[in-house]
Amino acid sequence: MLATQNPIETEGTYALPEAQIDRFMLKVLIGYPSANEEFVIVERQTGRSETVQEVLSSKGLLELQAQVDGVFVDPALIQYAVRLSAATRAPASHHMPEIARYITYGASPRASINLILTAKALAFVRGRDYALPQDVVDMVRDVMRHRLVLSFEALSDNVTADDVLTTILKKIPAPVVPLREVSHVRAGA
Repeated sequence: MLATQNPIETEGTYALPEAQIDRFMLKVLIGYPSANEEFVIVERQTGRSETVQEVLSSKGLLELQAQVDGVFVDPALIQYAVRLSAATRAPASHHMPEIARYITYGASPRASINLILTAKALAFVRGRDYALPQDVVDMVRDVMRHRLVLSFEALSDNVTADDVLTTILKKIPAPVVPLREVSHVRAGA
């Protein structure tokens, strides 16, 4: 399921409670398109519609999901994901007292789960059957930014969830995971 948020049209609507927001796997920030991208959008939307073509069957999608499920994740990466999530809940005990005042509630265990799931998918898209620490790092902001409830002090100091997560990523080093011998790499990747 995909959901969009338009901050301009919020009158008469209610924000979702944190428990419901936590059920979304990712919060991806998408800004305005460049002039060239907007040109392509306008051209596609105002031009003649092309015939819709199937690009992937349901069976093909299930096969891709099974391949992603088979991506290897070293236990050290799972431990890293758990440490990152735990640091949002107790930053002072992870040697980050400077950000503790900015977090009212940290990320739930769903964040750790989704960090690993998205790292597996990213590794697969990158042509590997094993996840690397960089796959986890690359997904941290999209997986966690909507799971942090920031304090009033964070809002008054103009500190965003991404700022907090950047600090956490700097303070908690990614593990060194030995590269696995690639058993198979997807064709065309």
